[in-house]
Amino acid sequence: MTGLEKMKSQILDEAKSSANDIIDRAQKSAEAVKQEMKKKAEAECGRISKKADADVENIKERALSSCDLQKRKALLEAKQEVISEVLERAYNTLLSADDETYFNMLRKMLDKFVLAQEGEICFSPEDLKRMPQGFEKEISGIAEKKGGKLVLSKEHRNIRGGFVLIYGGIEENCTFKAMFDSKRGELSDKVHALLFS
Repeated sequence: MTGLEKMKSQILDEAKSSANDIIDRAQKSAEAVKQEMKKKAEAECGRISKKADADVENIKERALSSCDLQKRKALLEAKQEVISEVLERAYNTLLSADDETYFNMLRKMLDKFVLAQEGEICFSPEDLKRMPQGFEKEISGIAEKKGGKLVLSKEHRNIRGGFVLIYGGIEENCTFKAMFDSKRGELSDKVHALLFS
């Protein structure tokens, strides 16, 4: 081997060695990058998985909450329906009471609502027809006890149950319907306590 060939061989060996070193470093660098990317990908997968689990849990909680709200709403509506039905039946029971019971209720209402003034009282045509004998006198007596004067009006009112008092041109609605309407909240609470407590 000549000197030129030796030099050529040495340069080639050094070039190969240098190339191998570069390739080794590149492979190590590529492996390091690959491992780093793998770690990052695993961390990202874990983060995505945790977020997905949290999202699923959140959706499940909202669905359960919504379901519970719908159930409570349906229960409340059913209770209100039952209470309304009970109050309606009570109202109809008052209207359909026998004459003695009915006019006893009217006596109690008169005792409560008659004022110490001069006035008139109006009834429905049906009540005027079935009014017991002497009831007009009782009305007058109840008013006198309160310091007032009450006469049976020549006019009637289209009402169902109860009466209308007129004092100085001002009418006071003392019908069963008006009583039920004014006490609806209180009556509903009592029915609720009786039925659902």
